[in-house]
Amino acid sequence: MNLITYIYNGIVGRFRNEGGYRDILTIAVPLILTTGSWAIQNFIDRMFLNWYSTGAMAASMPAGMLNFTLVSLFMGTASYVSTFVAQYYGSDQNRMIGPVLWQGLYISILSGVIIMLFIPFSDAIFGRIGHEKAVQEYESVYFGILCLGAIPLVASSAMSGFFSGIGKTWIIMIANFAATAENIIMDYLLIFGNFGFPRMGMKGAAVATALSSCVSLAIYAAVIFRPNYSATFDTLKGWRFNPALFKRLLRFGLPNGIQFFLDMLSITLFILIIGRLGTDNLAATNMAFNVNTIAFMPMIGLGITVSVLVGQYLGMNDPARAEYSVYSGLHLAIAYMGAISLVYVLLPEVFISLYAAGADPESFRNTAELVRILLRFVALYCVFDAMNIIFASAIKGAGDTRFVMHAIILLSGLGLVIPSWLVLFVFDLGLYAGWTVLTVYVMLLGTVFMARFLGGKWKQMRVIEESPVALPPSMPGGHAGTIEV
Repeated sequence: MNLITYIYNGIVGRFRNEGGYRDILTIAVPLILTTGSWAIQNFIDRMFLNWYSTGAMAASMPAGMLNFTLVSLFMGTASYVSTFVAQYYGSDQNRMIGPVLWQGLYISILSGVIIMLFIPFSDAIFGRIGHEKAVQEYESVYFGILCLGAIPLVASSAMSGFFSGIGKTWIIMIANFAATAENIIMDYLLIFGNFGFPRMGMKGAAVATALSSCVSLAIYAAVIFRPNYSATFDTLKGWRFNPALFKRLLRFGLPNGIQFFLDMLSITLFILIIGRLGTDNLAATNMAFNVNTIAFMPMIGLGITVSVLVGQYLGMNDPARAEYSVYSGLHLAIAYMGAISLVYVLLPEVFISLYAAGADPESFRNTAELVRILLRFVALYCVFDAMNIIFASAIKGAGDTRFVMHAIILLSGLGLVIPSWLVLFVFDLGLYAGWTVLTVYVMLLGTVFMARFLGGKWKQMRVIEESPVALPPSMPGGHAGTIEV
């Protein structure tokens, strides 16, 4: 009884304390719902494509991930605006928040130009991968259209970083709910040609996805450039290109972008390698990853929360409170991941049945059996994935982005891509051996980032200037506080 009382009091105390469960959930719940909407969007997108064509479904994951891999370099850099905003906000330098946001927007413009240069080469890229001809054609179409949506996607990342940095995450939720609704509705209309719309198939799915970023960007801009935000954070006056601040954002944000890029690249290469085993193996892997987003994507929201709180508390020069908030986030992440793992093992049909609804039963039977097995691998590494997300987010919130980048460079190559190729094509051990490699890789990530966090070097790090950057008289230094929306 004493033990139960001790545990109860510990939970209640951590809920009430600053940096505890309540503070985590206040910021995280809108972000978790946001990332959950991304998962739903991807899930329904893949489900509709599976109803349209198994080949379209098989192609959507490699093409989508290759596009997202290219964009992720810029998204990771631009979204690091959130750490700058959090630390400026915590240190009472509100007038620096608008200028750093604009530097992130300039990165988005650069990104769009670079990403669109890949469109003419889409046929050649997917022609060399070695997938079946019909799958290649779908991949090329899907990839090319998604590239056109790079600018609004990256710009949305920078703007969402602004809102997460100041703790106004419910705005992010609203924007992404609207984008998800648009994507699902337009998917239904454009893939199948319902209600008089043209039957565009794969093209329709890509168009719907590209337009969704425009929806969220419009909502962010409508709020950010309101007079009250402009008066507090100089979101309008701070539009000028600031070379010193731009370089500082690149210094810390680019390693974050490279880490994000390499992380996505390694998973993309893994999927492409699996794709050479045949359409059934590729489709099953796509479905397992798609289902995994139900667990993984909400954890991104929790990771962003941890990163923001670490940034704010370090901006206040309170590393002890920052550490306390990290463990609060870890407790919640492990509890959730543990629960979802049980569902994957005990109730896989909950997810598989949704894919089966519109698919040919005969052709889908083998794929479904493969997915059941692969979900057991996902369940095995879920808790380590929680450690990976929370601890990596914590040290990045302090500015330790170079370590995260170096860890990903080393582990993604030596721990995932090369071993996957060896077990599948040198030793010919099959699909499950490849997924075993993936499981070990995720476990290594969680362990390495936990060790770095426990080392404590992050407590002395900051991304913002030791003293405020010299500002013109029209831009006096701000102070932390609240703003009415």
